[in-house]
Amino acid sequence: MESLTVRPFEEVDLGEAASALVEVHSTDGYPVEGVEQPEAWLRSDDVIAAWVAELDGSVVGHVAIMRPRGEDAVSLWMQESGDSEDQIAVLARLFVVKAARKHAAGERLMRAAMSYGNEHGIRLVLDVMTKDSAAIRLYERLGWREIGRAPHHYGDGQSIDAVCYVAPSS
Repeated sequence: MESLTVRPFEEVDLGEAASALVEVHSTDGYPVEGVEQPEAWLRSDDVIAAWVAELDGSVVGHVAIMRPRGEDAVSLWMQESGDSEDQIAVLARLFVVKAARKHAAGERLMRAAMSYGNEHGIRLVLDVMTKDSAAIRLYERLGWREIGRAPHHYGDGQSIDAVCYVAPSS
């Protein structure tokens, strides 16, 4: 019987989470950066909190809440809301391997991150590439609201169109 759990990320999860990230990149082209050094990308010093989804004992997904690092979604929300940067965090590094998606792993990871934001008085924002239509549907279904559009910059001067969202207020 397949059983999905979502729990806080632990150091022991790093290898499996990195493997899942590489798998998602090969099937979906996400993320556009970080797959050359997946463990370093997942372990960034900017991570405030992170969770993994586990299906029958194997890590199949991940999400993190990160400190702002100049993201357009942060700037857009600050302009709209008047919030300061220390009241905002970025939901990032959400991925689920294809085989686990029918178990609502992405939704459960999102809900864990959203609960954390609400419990800590932090407003979450994110940007998502316009090509990632399944992720956009998930965010909108969970009540996230579009606050603007901006290019997502990565690599050596590359960019791709992205939509910026803010989490629903608690």
